[in-house]
Amino acid sequence: MAYSDSGTAVAGDKDHPANKGRLCVKGASLHETTGQEDGRLLFPVVRGRRTEWAQALDEVAHAIQDSVKTHGPQSVAFYLSGQLLTEDYYVANKLAKGFIRTPHVDTNSRLCMSSAVAAHKRAFGADVVPGCYEDLELADLLVLAGSNAAWAHPVLYQRMKASARDGRRVVVIDPRRTATSELADLHLALRPGTDTVLFNGLLSWLADHGGLDQAYIDAHCQDFDNALASAQAAAPSVESVAEQCDLAPEDVETFYTWFAQTPRTVTGFSQGINQSIAGTDKGNAIINSHLATGRVGKPGAGPFSLTGQPNAMGGREVGGLANTLAAHMDYDSPGARSRVADFWGTGAVADGPGLKAVDMFEAVHRGDIRVIWIMGTNPAVSLPDSARVREALARCPTVIVSDCVAHTDTTDLADILLPAAGWGEKDGTVTNSERRISRQRRFLPLPAEVKPDWWIMSAVAKKLGFGEAFGYKRPADIFREHAALSAHKNNGERLFNLAGLANLSDAGYEALTPVQWPVLKGAGAETEGSTRLFSDGRFVTDNQRARFVAIETRLAAQQTSDDYPLVVNTGRIRDQWHTMTRTANTPRLLTHRSEPYVDMHPDDMVTHQLMEGHLARLRRGDGCYVGRVRKSPEQRRGEVFIPIHWNRQFASSGVATLLTESVTDPVSGQPEAKHGRADITPFRARWHARLLVRRNRPRRWQADYWCQVPLHHSDSWWLAGRQSVDWPASMTEWLGGKAHLVMADAAQGRFRAARLVNGQLEAVLMVDSDPVLIPDASWLDGCFAEAELCDASRRALLAARDVDVEDPGAMICSCFQVGENQIAGAIANGAKSVEALGNNLKCGTNCGSCIPELRDLLAASVRESA
Repeated sequence: MAYSDSGTAVAGDKDHPANKGRLCVKGASLHETTGQEDGRLLFPVVRGRRTEWAQALDEVAHAIQDSVKTHGPQSVAFYLSGQLLTEDYYVANKLAKGFIRTPHVDTNSRLCMSSAVAAHKRAFGADVVPGCYEDLELADLLVLAGSNAAWAHPVLYQRMKASARDGRRVVVIDPRRTATSELADLHLALRPGTDTVLFNGLLSWLADHGGLDQAYIDAHCQDFDNALASAQAAAPSVESVAEQCDLAPEDVETFYTWFAQTPRTVTGFSQGINQSIAGTDKGNAIINSHLATGRVGKPGAGPFSLTGQPNAMGGREVGGLANTLAAHMDYDSPGARSRVADFWGTGAVADGPGLKAVDMFEAVHRGDIRVIWIMGTNPAVSLPDSARVREALARCPTVIVSDCVAHTDTTDLADILLPAAGWGEKDGTVTNSERRISRQRRFLPLPAEVKPDWWIMSAVAKKLGFGEAFGYKRPADIFREHAALSAHKNNGERLFNLAGLANLSDAGYEALTPVQWPVLKGAGAETEGSTRLFSDGRFVTDNQRARFVAIETRLAAQQTSDDYPLVVNTGRIRDQWHTMTRTANTPRLLTHRSEPYVDMHPDDMVTHQLMEGHLARLRRGDGCYVGRVRKSPEQRRGEVFIPIHWNRQFASSGVATLLTESVTDPVSGQPEAKHGRADITPFRARWHARLLVRRNRPRRWQADYWCQVPLHHSDSWWLAGRQSVDWPASMTEWLGGKAHLVMADAAQGRFRAARLVNGQLEAVLMVDSDPVLIPDASWLDGCFAEAELCDASRRALLAARDVDVEDPGAMICSCFQVGENQIAGAIANGAKSVEALGNNLKCGTNCGSCIPELRDLLAASVRESA
């Protein structure tokens, strides 16, 4: 990625083999999140008071030393993040597992990738993705299972889309019809949790129809007979699969036939597979089908795990998961502990494995872990049963948080806050889904008191008396050590090997170009990586054979009932990232979806007496989520979808994890996030409102529901309340002072008021009994930018729009801020294709994430014409 000299724009690196210059809208907006103004953590804070670094480091070291001395090393825990660079990750694991000697080090990658990791290790003997991104383009059959790539991996999705050709087919396996389904020749909207049935059925069908590569199985695999017997018992026929998965038999038959007939098949799978109590089994069921047909590590053929974070794989390389050491060594591998201890120069490493994420925070809750250091992540929002996680952190004697954001749901519970470098200020490496290591080069100066994560941990290590082992001067020092450990006493039994990079000079590190591991040749320009693995049929198990895994069907733990009749599916939306701590501050990233919402089938809306555009409350136990109802015929009946991103900083009741329980895959420890359960009722409010105020004004109002929506020139909120309000009497509390323009219609439950100061707009309040009738705020937001409002604008304030300016409508293209009404107008004027719309309005010409919605609008226009 390149950053402009003016600091006003970012552009993709056209020479990078992963994205070839393409950026999604989040990437294209990164420069809007790099500011050092409001919201940035710029100095250490200890128990609510600003301190100097020396004191903060002393406090951290003392808390760790005291806990280890009194309660043992296992009373200390580290919770890391895929937002860390590999060098940061390496130092954290070395400090924790090698010197403090606590095994309790885990990462938020546990929430997205650990089931795929476990599946790879069971099948291949190592945590390794055998293929590369090019395979997604070369495949003649592309199967996307549990992956809304159009929104979650938009750049990769555009590569898939661009590779469309005659004869190439795409199968999408997902309970929902998502934007990715636009690419599908066949969409299998299976019953949630039945993926193992579908792929067990595929293995059984291949055996019955001559679709096996028996020579490959005999030469390179083991345990096939057990896996086949289990598959045949669980899914003996197409009819059985169709019934269990709630699919049409002819669609199942079509999928199986295409798979059998297409040697170049790639199955890409993501969170819809991983986030389940059977996530590891689902991954292995997919891998079984590829092993049975000899389709692993070949061009255009193989199982492909799509990673959920920028450096999830880099964190796993250095031992970021609680059940691993470093350099892809496991605690139970013969000689691994002594090998790592000798290399690090410490007497011994932690007596592991440690507690995985959900169990780790449960140990915090019961008091077994007394010091926890959280880096670059927000577990008070992202972990299941987040109310209990917050309770655990509130009970913990010492919570240390390293972050670049001052106020998150997690930092608000911290005893010690350490200001860490953010994106653009970081210098190091990351590894993507195809095992490609890329340099991230710092292009922004570090604010005066902000430090890189590796520096912070090294400084604490020195305070703890381990300074000799943490004398790093620069990230290159750490990377060389990391690469050397990967090669240390590695005779080929560990596939992860960076021997060719272990002697990189500082200049070589600075100039490092993207490379896929393993890297076994000399460093520098001659360094070569490994595009595909296992193409020779030799794996990294004890006998070099891949393992088939017998898969039994296991139902989701969170089953519906009379009390909780709805299945709750959680996931990402197009323009937000994780828990919104930074992306929510970028107004254009909120134009596509501005509030927490609930996608429902129209029949379910009728059953539960809900109206589109109105609020609804989902409930499980004490957990409550409030969102705006969206009619979605693409949803299966009896199921709802809610986004994962909103937190307590931006919405009163928008935390999705309040509805998910702490149930996990028994192999991987990954939580079940795709199959929650809840009841739903209307959120009955007497009034609904939209409030816009000039930025950074104090908040004097109260509401039963609120959601903050930052705009370009003002702060705004969606609001709702159950109690009646005397608006004329109380409007000064909402507007921050006297109103100058007022309109009230008590019979309709409608009220409008605006406040101006010296000709400038200060605040606008729009109230209605029906939220659907509240006008869009985009024109009003522009009024806040005016030095003095003209008479025409004043007259239009309470109508919330200038009649001479086109209302753009609901935002479709976030990159270029193109709304639905503008698109409809272009279609009416003759733009009958996505390309024509792009030529007229530029929509769809950058990241392409809006193209599925553009196609839907074009198709709707055709239907209306017909």
